[in-house]
Amino acid sequence: MSMLNHKLLQLVLENHLQKDLWRGNFGLEKENNRVDGNGKLALTPHPKAFGSKLENPYIKTDFSESQIEMITPVFEKIDEAYQFLETVHDIVTLELNDEYLWPSSNPPALPNDEEIPIAMMNEPGEDHYRFLLAEKYGRKRQLLSGIHYNFSFDEEFLKKLYHAMHVNKNFKDFKDSIYLKLARNVLKYRWMLIYLTGASPVFDKTYIEKCVQMSEHLDEESYFFPNMNSLRNSVCGYRNEKSYYVSYDSVEEYVRDLRSLVKSKELLSMREYYSPVRIKPAKGRDVDQALLEDGIAYLEVRMIDLNPLYKIGVSKETLKFVHLFLLFMMFLEDRPFGAEEQKAAALNHDNLIMNGLQGRLFGEDRYVTLEEKALELMKEMEQMLQLLKPDDETFFRLLDQEKQKIINNELSFAAQVKSEIQKSSYLSYHIAKAHQYAEEGKASGYKFIGYEDLELSTQLLLKAAVKRGISFEFLDRDENFILLQKGDHSEYVKQATKTSLDSYSTVLMMENKVVTKKILKRHGIRVPEGRVYRDLDSALTDYGTYRNKPIVIKPKSTNFGLGITIFAGDFSIGDYQKAFEMAFEHDQTVLLEEFITGKEYRFLVMGDEVVGILHRVPANVIGDGIYTIEQLVHEKNKNPLRGKGYRTPLERIQLGEVEKMFLKNQSKQITDIPSAGEVVYLRENSNISTGGDSIDFTDEIPESYKKIAIQSAKSAGATFCGVDMMIDDIEKEATDSNYSIIEINFNPAIHIHCYPYKGQNRKADEKILNLLFGEIQ
Repeated sequence: MSMLNHKLLQLVLENHLQKDLWRGNFGLEKENNRVDGNGKLALTPHPKAFGSKLENPYIKTDFSESQIEMITPVFEKIDEAYQFLETVHDIVTLELNDEYLWPSSNPPALPNDEEIPIAMMNEPGEDHYRFLLAEKYGRKRQLLSGIHYNFSFDEEFLKKLYHAMHVNKNFKDFKDSIYLKLARNVLKYRWMLIYLTGASPVFDKTYIEKCVQMSEHLDEESYFFPNMNSLRNSVCGYRNEKSYYVSYDSVEEYVRDLRSLVKSKELLSMREYYSPVRIKPAKGRDVDQALLEDGIAYLEVRMIDLNPLYKIGVSKETLKFVHLFLLFMMFLEDRPFGAEEQKAAALNHDNLIMNGLQGRLFGEDRYVTLEEKALELMKEMEQMLQLLKPDDETFFRLLDQEKQKIINNELSFAAQVKSEIQKSSYLSYHIAKAHQYAEEGKASGYKFIGYEDLELSTQLLLKAAVKRGISFEFLDRDENFILLQKGDHSEYVKQATKTSLDSYSTVLMMENKVVTKKILKRHGIRVPEGRVYRDLDSALTDYGTYRNKPIVIKPKSTNFGLGITIFAGDFSIGDYQKAFEMAFEHDQTVLLEEFITGKEYRFLVMGDEVVGILHRVPANVIGDGIYTIEQLVHEKNKNPLRGKGYRTPLERIQLGEVEKMFLKNQSKQITDIPSAGEVVYLRENSNISTGGDSIDFTDEIPESYKKIAIQSAKSAGATFCGVDMMIDDIEKEATDSNYSIIEINFNPAIHIHCYPYKGQNRKADEKILNLLFGEIQ
């Protein structure tokens, strides 16, 4: 007999709601224990870089100081929530230095119970509650970690369904009834989700002694229960001391029952009710009162294990299956779920944990195993998909993938994890995974996953904001225009460094190279001599004057090295004319300046500080005596740090007209084969945006040059700017004749200082936030 409510399915189809049905709101929370390099629990404090444990909305502590909790905002797509969680995971990983995120729900090697540090929140009530939990359940049990999956339907879908059903109740009560039905059915069939997501079959010998004594040896250091796939969901896991049966028939009864348990001192607070599924109000007030006044906002599914097979503890496919499962639960026939039904659901939960899918299903009139029931449910889910999403092969493949885990237990996550552990040991397997995932996080540390369309400097600033708990909102994503907020403090930022700290006139001054030179000169700062041209004919007239001199031709207002040509030696009238034509494409006014000798360095000035200094080596390749220049460029561009559009730390080298002209001036062409070790430069200008390499010199450059860079910025009234300085010899202190400022940039790329080709990360992203919001105390 079908368990599906075909009447409800038909209603959705008749009202064309099937597309709206799949829309929703998704949020993820997860905990990881911090460990040292040997897999022992880290006893160090919560990292200061994450700011306040209470105020940071993305990175908090859970019960223990050693246990980090990561939280995503609410997203309309599962992929977005997944990508955000991955980025937060990477942010935490990069901050841990010699520590790692333990990838299992089950704890690492633990010290004695009293040595496990409780996270102090500096709120007397909260801190007292944590001590009471430690006394009641033991600190080791509190270190079990997992993933919470937060879900709500799209509000417009619920409103359309409400009107289509013509129910005799207000919308708030209708919405509550939908979520309560969902909670009842998920609780009833939670054993199936526990089986499909369980991934913690083995635990360390340092875990709770009673549980160790009840179990069997896997090896010298670890234990297991024969059919258990999730310690966290077992009697040895994090659950209440005894079973409590709370009404899910209405919000009023649910709150009444929980208040009664608190009043009778069965529970310390409503938060201590560790149901695998919770109904949740919108945040901001006491849960019970908020539920009564505002109703249910979303459902929190709490039984999902951290899966060590995946870097962030869960796969995208698992999250999508949970969504499918939740929708299926809504379309099941609604049946009573009182104390007896809840007892049966709890028995099925424990039966799955202790006996696997071969255990008996309680609460049915006939004898049926959990495996048989799971396959029945899968068949019904397939029928639902045939009606609601018949052309979506992705979900049918996903369903079949989960079905195979039911048919063959060896395909389950728990079986895979146990098999891998047996090849080494519990601690060795998990610490190897922790190291692997840390390396993966570092390799993509410059990315904000899911936001790769943004300029890299903006991605880095957003990651720095998340790290210290500053929320953000896109005002114009295409323009990299964002709003940063922390409490009542708001800042509008464009392209990472355009902020309220720099005036519009300052930006205009730095943007205009003629004005910049005059301002710098007035302040006694050395700049190149040159001329200004507003038409090509005037420029061509002066060819004879400059043909034998090293010169730079560039647009008056330029950035990223666009339209710039450098002639270090002799050049033809044709080359000279083409250089001016390219420059005039970018501005109506073009500058011709003397070419200053020495090496060019980019000073990143922020406030009264030089945050970083880079020597930017022009785009180049090194010969091997085998490949052509063109082939060498192709090989160098394979480096994953090189990309296009300022979304990677380095830009790909191009072989356009500018590069070919520069090679021609060296009597070379792209088909030449350079000798082994020969460095071939493809441009004179050293901009990273044109394929240059960035080498950090912050600690090598004398303070006298740094003072000149700061003075240059101040002369234009700039808080954030890039000062490009030519220096003859960095071994000597600055004098009036051994340096020259060739440019001030109003929009300096910070990523080149955070991820240089060679050198250390200068944390420019964090410096911006320090100036906007103050330093972390």
